[in-house]
Amino acid sequence: MATVIAVANQKGGCSKTTVTANLGIGLAQAGKKVALIDADPQGSLTVSLGYQNPDNIHPTLATIMMGIINEEDFPVDYGMLHHEEGVDLIPANMELSGLEVSLSNVMSREMILKEYVDSIRDSYDYILIDSMPSLGVMTINALVAADEVLIPVLAAYLPVVGLQMLIKTISVVKKRLNKKLNIKGILITMVDYRTNYAKDITAMIRESYGTSVGVLESFIPFSVKVAEASAEGVSIFRYAPKCKASQGFSNLTKEVLGV
Repeated sequence: MATVIAVANQKGGCSKTTVTANLGIGLAQAGKKVALIDADPQGSLTVSLGYQNPDNIHPTLATIMMGIINEEDFPVDYGMLHHEEGVDLIPANMELSGLEVSLSNVMSREMILKEYVDSIRDSYDYILIDSMPSLGVMTINALVAADEVLIPVLAAYLPVVGLQMLIKTISVVKKRLNKKLNIKGILITMVDYRTNYAKDITAMIRESYGTSVGVLESFIPFSVKVAEASAEGVSIFRYAPKCKASQGFSNLTKEVLGV
């Protein structure tokens, strides 16, 4: 059965989407069967994998979750898009915002995404969920569906301060809704170690959370090539295989695999 990893942080701009895409493709390059789920109405993961007009895509995650609510049956690969670099994608668009409003009246609304994820677990080695930048019902759905949470954090002061709220939310979800949920670790992103500021922030994160939560040894260096790769709809491994960010994602992949 697949290991399900939610990539979560209520702050935007922390590289959640690029981490999901490049880690997923890194795992696929390591021979793993990988599915990526875009659980953000902005459809950023969908766009970063080359699907430039997510609002024109059907079906999407919203379609699937509404089908589960209405107890409809559909094939395991329903809605799957197959990316050229070896990962499958469940896309998202603005329909997911409407679904999130509808979920407020649904019984066991936090469990809908889990029901879908459980239905495809046997088909994959890893399922990665790109969460939306909030602590709303869709993010709770992602945490309930996951085995582990990977927390990307920008190497800056304010995003680090916001970590406490996310960790508290994860703790509540673990206690009440998903007892097997564990934090994979904090991943420091967009790091420029040429500056003392980045070094100080990293030291603060490791000192504050290294023991209680865990901070990954891997980190993602700042590189404009990561954004350029997303604009091209491909991974950093294909776009700029020799850049520092590519090495960072390669190290992350190995750490997740435990090799």
